[in-house]
Amino acid sequence: MVTLLLDHSQLEIVLSPTERALAFQRGSIRVERTSIAKVQLTDDPWTWLRGVRSRGTHVPGAVALGTWKSESGDDFVAVRGRRLPGVVIDLLGEGAFQRLVISTRHGLALTRALRLDPAEASEVAAFGTPTAPASQRKPRRKPAARPVPAV
Repeated sequence: MVTLLLDHSQLEIVLSPTERALAFQRGSIRVERTSIAKVQLTDDPWTWLRGVRSRGTHVPGAVALGTWKSESGDDFVAVRGRRLPGVVIDLLGEGAFQRLVISTRHGLALTRALRLDPAEASEVAAFGTPTAPASQRKPRRKPAARPVPAV
């Protein structure tokens, strides 16, 4: 899905070329840290969709990418799959979006990183495709050998 980059001043949602095309978005979405009002973890980000799709792609239960319009304002949505948890980020009314609804396995790490004092966050934190060290990965199972028929 999307890659989340967090540094001392902003949160950036990096979309792949395919995701940008499906969301009708020209580039990444950047949000200043000071404009983040609240971050909530959710087991089902689909329940947080509000309003109607304005620009983007929506296949119920499979993918929701793009802008959703409602009376409360515009939301950016990047939700994929039914079993993936997510994060809901409420923003102050300064930018293009009022809320970000994103499915990610790294919601807990993101909320912890956002709680840090910006002066303490000297490095850029990236939350995207999980890469475990080789020592923690499960070994691949070799397929069972099939007997060869006798001729």
